[in-house]
Amino acid sequence: MRNNKKPKQTNKNKILIPIVVLALIFVTIGAGMSYFKKSLFTVMKVPDFELTNQNNQKISNKDMFGKVYLVEFFFSKCPTICPVMNSNMKHIEETINDKNFGIISISIDPTNDTPEVLKNHARMLGTKSPNWHFITGNRDYIDQLADQFNIYVGDKEDQAESLNHSGMIALVDQEGNLRSRFDDNNSPILYYSGLNYEDKEGKTTSLVGKYHPDREKLIEDIRKLLKQ
Repeated sequence: MRNNKKPKQTNKNKILIPIVVLALIFVTIGAGMSYFKKSLFTVMKVPDFELTNQNNQKISNKDMFGKVYLVEFFFSKCPTICPVMNSNMKHIEETINDKNFGIISISIDPTNDTPEVLKNHARMLGTKSPNWHFITGNRDYIDQLADQFNIYVGDKEDQAESLNHSGMIALVDQEGNLRSRFDDNNSPILYYSGLNYEDKEGKTTSLVGKYHPDREKLIEDIRKLLKQ
């Protein structure tokens, strides 16, 4: 006579199944977190801009569409952080060496930084890429643009502050989105530092610091975007 009763689960099976399920959940969460950390956060759409570069050409955000590029604010006579930022940008330019990569360096001193002055500045830096644009224009327009990028530039009406600016750099993808990586706490960093540091962790800035943690992060993230 056939016995239709299902065999009873052993105590061992009762214990094993929940353990396997929990292990699968933790593996899935871990994989998700790993992917999350490797992805780049979309901060916002880059604001529209149109300014004049060192070759007296109008350059806009539309001209940069299809390219991965960086945005910085600087001025050619700056004796402190600008040479450091430009040097780090040049290192990135030479390391990436890709026709689909560019740099937008926006001068906050248009009175001095004419296209001719900026062309000489680019020559002195030894820039090679045709996609590195040193651009200038109306200061009020540039101030508004800095506000839209949410990168600090000093008040032009304040003589002590007018040529102060942040050392932060914006990373832009091929579709005109400002992107950033996540920090160790899974929060987007939003911007990258163009400065040098005394320590590998990037805690103490120094004009002569030998560490450039964000420069290396930018190179990694630019390459990531270029592959997309």
